[in-house]
Amino acid sequence: MNSVNGDKPVKVALLGCGNVGYQVARLLLETPEDLAARTGAPVELMGIGVRHPDAERPGIDPALFTGDSEALARSGADVVIEVIGGIEPARSLLLAAFESGASVVTANKALLAAHGQELYAAAEKAGVDLYFEAAVAGAIPIIRPLRESLVGDEITTVMGIVNGTTNFILDKMTTDHVSFSQALSEAQELGYAESDPTADVEAYDAAAKASILASLAFHTEVSGSDVHREGITTLTTEDIEAARAHGYVIKLLAVATVAGEQEELVSVRVHPAMVPASHPLASVRGAFNAVFVESRNAGRLMFLGPGAGGSPTASAVMGDLVTVARNRVKGTHGPAMSTYRRRGIAPIEEAMTSYYVSMQVRDEPGVLAKVASVFAKHAVSILEVRQTTDNDGHARLGIMTHIARDAEFTDTVSELRTMPSIVSGRIRLIRVEGR
Repeated sequence: MNSVNGDKPVKVALLGCGNVGYQVARLLLETPEDLAARTGAPVELMGIGVRHPDAERPGIDPALFTGDSEALARSGADVVIEVIGGIEPARSLLLAAFESGASVVTANKALLAAHGQELYAAAEKAGVDLYFEAAVAGAIPIIRPLRESLVGDEITTVMGIVNGTTNFILDKMTTDHVSFSQALSEAQELGYAESDPTADVEAYDAAAKASILASLAFHTEVSGSDVHREGITTLTTEDIEAARAHGYVIKLLAVATVAGEQEELVSVRVHPAMVPASHPLASVRGAFNAVFVESRNAGRLMFLGPGAGGSPTASAVMGDLVTVARNRVKGTHGPAMSTYRRRGIAPIEEAMTSYYVSMQVRDEPGVLAKVASVFAKHAVSILEVRQTTDNDGHARLGIMTHIARDAEFTDTVSELRTMPSIVSGRIRLIRVEGR
């Protein structure tokens, strides 16, 4: 890595100028003195690569824009900031930046989840930095604590809310008693959700972030495809109300833990879950994110903050830029990605969790005992049962279980579904965490 003396500027190339990119450019142009003081050298924005360079972008010199992002990535910049999103052309552009000796700051969780190891290796080979605080949980500083502050500890669990859009939707369903479609429409009107919200509501975004957090926490290569994923599109107001009646709140959670008898595996999953109303995650409102980290020595830590929006994400990008620029001035670079543990990935069937089950049954003597016997047969222990009676000869059971293997619980539900003489309606189920 070439060092930069105090008089020579740190040259920055910006790839992308959408919501986040525009805020990053604004901060680079409006705070030059502060950036120079914090990095030890002037910071100069040398160009912005965009698809449509002639589009009007108030407050930014049009001469900075170029439609040739590859040329900009190879132009000799000290730092390349990528906020394009997606896999291509972002992947090729970052590899070109590394080949040209540039350090990289990116907010691209999808790219890191799919090609993280390739990018980490390219950065290490070039002797430059790859920083990505903005890729997970917006403005919350969670990447650096996992990558640096807690690297001397043994992390056992990472669990949290890492998608602001879904948290906003579930919060609206809980507090305003509205349907999923109504809450989604409001999220889109406020700019929290895209016109095509699939990445958020089907949990692809959260799964990508979970893979990054798990890789850092457990020093093991975890890709987005390794994460068990369930979205929130099937949740109903009845589910929300059932959770409320039991003293719980439903959140979309990312959960990553060590697993196996010798902790030789990593279990990573993203799904809706009921959490106790007294749990700190239950009080995370709107588009905020929160991440719990549990380690052997530091115990339980919680990180909370804005998880969506251009300004919070730009703040995280700028924090990485200052760190990377300082390293360029000193002629050094930060720690490389550590995946030395080589743990395997545990299938979802091996996950240990609790469940809430809701089912309609015939309101007849002995039905509850027959249902309980199926749970006992598959070694799933029942913690609590609530029964409400309809006026049409049916009853609804709400069953909370103790912790069990996911496979055993799946077998339990599968058998119950083959018993129409007892179970007379659809079985709804949701995992329970944080109890």
